[in-house]
Amino acid sequence: MNALSLGLAASGTRLAFSLLGQLSGQRLSVLTFHRVHARPDALFPGEPDADRFDQLMRLVARSFHVLSLSRAAEHLAQASLPPRSLVLTFDDGYADNVEVALPILQRHGLTASFFVSSGFLDGGRMWNDSVIECLRASTRSGLDLGELGVATAVPLQTLEQRQQAVQLLLPQIKYLNLEQREVALARLQSLCGVATLPKDLMMSTAQLRSLHKAGMEIGGHTVSHPILTTLDGEQAEREIALGRERLQELIDQPVQVFAYPNGKPGQDYDASHVALVRRLGFRAAVSTAAGAAGAGADLFQLPRYTPWAKGLPLWAARLALNQRRRRYDMAVAA
Repeated sequence: MNALSLGLAASGTRLAFSLLGQLSGQRLSVLTFHRVHARPDALFPGEPDADRFDQLMRLVARSFHVLSLSRAAEHLAQASLPPRSLVLTFDDGYADNVEVALPILQRHGLTASFFVSSGFLDGGRMWNDSVIECLRASTRSGLDLGELGVATAVPLQTLEQRQQAVQLLLPQIKYLNLEQREVALARLQSLCGVATLPKDLMMSTAQLRSLHKAGMEIGGHTVSHPILTTLDGEQAEREIALGRERLQELIDQPVQVFAYPNGKPGQDYDASHVALVRRLGFRAAVSTAAGAAGAGADLFQLPRYTPWAKGLPLWAARLALNQRRRRYDMAVAA
């Protein structure tokens, strides 16, 4: 996008959000990212590469008042949210958040909140990445994944077939408990004939500290990224509390914000987890429910929404439409 087109898109975005704020009150947009790849990766079609992310951040910097999540939560609590307020968030703790995303954020003078699963630091790997990297590296022409819940044989002869295999497997493994998940991943790696998987996908301790020293907010995201509703109360508290404690030890600062793993209200977390996060002393928490929060919002179930349109004008328009969504899903007590 050239400078003129970017300027027009930014001006239109500012005008749209200013008008929406006047009509319905100021509301908070929270964007969600996971990885930012140095180059496009066909097995991650929904994740931006550096060029795409740079375009988005240029638009964001020119259109919005960008805050950390903790600061935005303070404004929501005080009904003092600035016009066109927006929070940038990153989940899980990927190394490319530091290697690729951080320099772009700094170039545009932006802050962000990073939710890190502490157990994957220094060589760990998210379960979904294990699935993807197994299917990427396999030299097999096809797999029989019946024991993993996939009813038909899965061909792997083309990139599209590998993409389809990823989409078939992720839902089958996501809601297993941690022990079952590890068994399933080990079986998949064996079926794929893959000896080793990458150990450099997640942040190192040094990278986490550099992110904090750069002025970015660090938030909790459990130890091992379980679906909280698959755990009993004691296990859930241990995951949330120990994850936070480890991050606080590493950055020598309080960790005040939290993101529910996967984040679907009522499915991935429930009202008991909201109460737990509040009791543990966090100041705010985010889900993955679409919507925009206004004054009086539950600070422990703030919605997040990121459009995935290719063109920046359409991306901004969809974000503006989300701004009108006053009601959004939340976990409620039975």
